[in-house]
Amino acid sequence: MSEMWMGVIDILVGLFMLGGAIGNWDWFMNNRRARFVVAILSRTGARIFYGLLGAFFVLLGLLAMTGVLSSG
Repeated sequence: MSEMWMGVIDILVGLFMLGGAIGNWDWFMNNRRARFVVAILSRTGARIFYGLLGAFFVLLGLLAMTGVLSSG
């Protein structure tokens, strides 16, 4: 798969995480994996964690799409 498509996927995943964090979606935070993070960091901490992780994925996707990051 080309870097462009991997970048698009990274951006979509990042936006999904940002949406869950900013929107404070119950169904997002009650997910099995997110419950683990909530148990460790509290709900607010988990929202910050997923917000930062989402921003990282968006940045990673943009860098991959522009060719700054390449797999080969």
